[in-house]
Formats: sequence, structure tokens, C-alpha cells
Amino acid sequence: MANFAMLGKWHVHAPGYAREAIKAGGTCKAVWDPDYEVAKAWAAELGCDAVECLDCLLAREDIDSVIVGTPTSMHHEVIMKAAKAKKHIFTEKTLAPTVAECEDIAKAIKEAGVLFEISYPHRTWPPVLYAKQIIESGILGQISIGRFRNAHGGASGNWLPAYWYEKKDACGGAMMDLGCHPMYISAYLFGKPVRISSMYNTLTDKPVDDNAVNTIEFENKAIAIVETSFVTPISPWAFEIYGTEGWLCATDHKVMITTPETRKYTNDMVYVPENKLPKRLDEPLVNFIKAVDGKAEIYFGLDDAIDLARLLENAYISDEKGITVEIKN
Repeated sequence: MANFAMLGKWHVHAPGYAREAIKAGGTCKAVWDPDYEVAKAWAAELGCDAVECLDCLLAREDIDSVIVGTPTSMHHEVIMKAAKAKKHIFTEKTLAPTVAECEDIAKAIKEAGVLFEISYPHRTWPPVLYAKQIIESGILGQISIGRFRNAHGGASGNWLPAYWYEKKDACGGAMMDLGCHPMYISAYLFGKPVRISSMYNTLTDKPVDDNAVNTIEFENKAIAIVETSFVTPISPWAFEIYGTEGWLCATDHKVMITTPETRKYTNDMVYVPENKLPKRLDEPLVNFIKAVDGKAEIYFGLDDAIDLARLLENAYISDEKGITVEIKN
């Protein structure tokens, strides 16, 4: 079974990741955090070692994998060290704030020959898997527009930690965090993006965006509207996909559709029964623990991670410069 270490408790999902990895059968051997006091308290909770020196932790032979929950700005440094120490790596999104850093990381991971997975949980959900099948079947015709939304009221409700808005650590705001999910879903469903236009602002006067929208054109001429927010107290997870022959909508995991076939007997939308949706996949971290144990193949690897980083990097350039940016691979 995987013998893992937790690297950093900065990310709000880090404590949950530790519990999830243990539940999946892994053993937490040690924790490290830039703040050693944080590491000691966390280690006491998990019943493992607190290690002050990251290099010392990575040198341990009883640790085969790491779960990265550091500030986004530290991902490059920490993941590069983990790769060179030949540890399998699971990381919270995004991999790094620039494509250049991601490619540097990818090179090190490939040279080390270790497993890598990034956390894209929404790609394991039945509505997304179903939408992929429907689009590929051609039943909706040529895809024209998609709208993808993921939001909560973390900033307006003051329940996110204050450090979440430190740009030097987070490397962005709502779009760099929550916005990752609709970003990678849109690319998964629509393909290769070719240009992006973004508009971000802040309603709570935070130093990072808490209200953000992207418009993305893809190589197949589909256009995606990607929305996210830290100032929306009630907002269902949702996406809509329009094609020349039909429409599909998912909201809070319920799926509705209209197609040429359904219009033979009704002009209304038709709910897709849950038993007709694909089976939900394992959570990415569970998949990673299984992969380290040789019982699964990685779901979301380096190419997926770099694709998202490319979208995010160009999205922030677009907003900062007030321009539409051509996306070059």
C-alpha cells in the first residue's frame, strides 16, 4: 500500500486529502509544512511524524509518495524536489501558475519515472462523463455554445481563510481556484482552445479576483463561457451545452436533454434517469493511491495539468491587459 507524506497544509483541501488517502488504504508516514508548528500539530492529529526539513523527509525510504497542499506559488519548488527524490506525486490544482514552470516539472517527473496525478474531481462525475459521450455521438449536432459555472460565497460570507487572497501565494483568485473546474471541463468536452477573453473584478475589495468570467473559442468553433465567483451564496454547479440539433443541461448532478429523437414526442426537455448515466469514477486521490499500489491507471496526468495551466495563464493575461489572447501550444 502507498506510504505517503503530506506536503503543506495551506490548501483548504489538504486535511481532507490526508483523511481520504488513509481511508483509501494509504499510510501517512509524515507531514511537512513551511511552518513547523503547523506540521507538529497536524502530525499529532494524524499519528505520524512531523518533519521540519523537506529534503530530509524526501530522503526517507519508507515514503513512496507525496500529496502536495502547499501554496500554489511553491508547487514548482516542492514538486521538483519530490520528483528528483523519485516520489510519486499527487497535487492540488493548478500544477503551477505558468506553462514554463509546468513543463519544467513535467520534464523532472518523466526523467524520474514516477507517477503523477492532479486533482480534477469534476471529471469523475456522471453528468460530465455523459456529456462527453453525447457530444462524441454527434446527436447534438455541431456544438456552438457552452456555459460552465462553479461558484460559492467564500469571500462575501467570510469563511475562506484570509491567506486565500494573498496573490503572492495563491497566484490568483476565484478563477485560479474554483474556476479551474469549469475550465478543465470545458476543455475536456470541447477540445483544443484557440483564444480567450477574460474579465475579472472584486466585489469584496480583496487583492485577487472574486468575480470572474472567461469566453473561450475552441478549434471546432465552439465557444465556452466559464464563470466563477467567491461572492455567490447560492449557486448550483451547472453547465449547458447547445448544438445545432439539441441541448444538454446539467445542474446539481441532474441532467436534461433535448435531441431530434426526444422532439418526436415532446418539445420540452427530458430528464435523463440516473441509471442511464455513466458510473461515477473514483475520486482522483483514491485513484492515485490505487495506482501507487499497482491497482489502477492514473486518470489525470501531466498533459491535463499543462492544458489547464495554459488556459489559466492566458486568462489572467487577457484580464490584466484587457485583450483577447491567442492560445499557442
